[in-house]
Amino acid sequence: MNSDDDHLSVKDVTLSFGGIMALNDVSFGARRGEILAIIGPNGAGKTSLLNCLNNFYHPDQGSIFFEGHDLTRLPPYRIAQLGIARTFQHTALYTGLSTLDNLMAARHIHMRAGMLDSLLYYGRARSEDIAHRQVVEEIIDFLEMEHIRKSIVGALPHGLRKRVDLGRALAMEPSLLLLDEPMTGMNLEEKEDMARFILDIHDRRGITILLIEHDMGLVMDIADRVVVLDFGTRIAEGPPDEIQRNEAVINAYLGKTDIR
Repeated sequence: MNSDDDHLSVKDVTLSFGGIMALNDVSFGARRGEILAIIGPNGAGKTSLLNCLNNFYHPDQGSIFFEGHDLTRLPPYRIAQLGIARTFQHTALYTGLSTLDNLMAARHIHMRAGMLDSLLYYGRARSEDIAHRQVVEEIIDFLEMEHIRKSIVGALPHGLRKRVDLGRALAMEPSLLLLDEPMTGMNLEEKEDMARFILDIHDRRGITILLIEHDMGLVMDIADRVVVLDFGTRIAEGPPDEIQRNEAVINAYLGKTDIR
């Protein structure tokens, strides 16, 4: 449930497409510095919810507050400037550019130099560029991407493209990170690496993380709390061990097998 301490507060959000109800009076809160997982079967409304947080979709009703700002009244670029970054289920990268250039492109929201300075690469523009490159190089080192820093992203294997997508989000210096199925399509080793990076981001940087993921073993291992959606409705919320025993969740999504 929502509280005054929530970093992100979603209240009574409803979203429909014609006669299809994607989200139905969904409410929850994400506490500052926690990993909150959003789970549910395909079509439950998880990605639609993230699209509402970015205001890619505008809810039919309800409110979404982040650090005192009503996100439903802001364009996506302003939401990014407030400190919300996102990865996508299908990576949204500049496939013709290198890893380094993709991360540098994400720094645009922090660039303040004027056009003339930028064209001449002089004064403020030059000092800004040096500072931005330092941030990007630290992220490349943090995510162990030195070997692909100059590689064209479109030529990289899927697992590394997902890692670049995470780096691009980190380059925006968010305080809230939205991860939409960051491990989809990965093998076991790649999943273990991504899980380690997510935990390191949480532990070292104190970033609030909202995670959508189908790998239930991983969710139960790393999430502080879990919100469960089914047909656009929130059916459960609580710590992972409680969610594992919830009959409504078992019937809707997890099945009868032991997921521990």
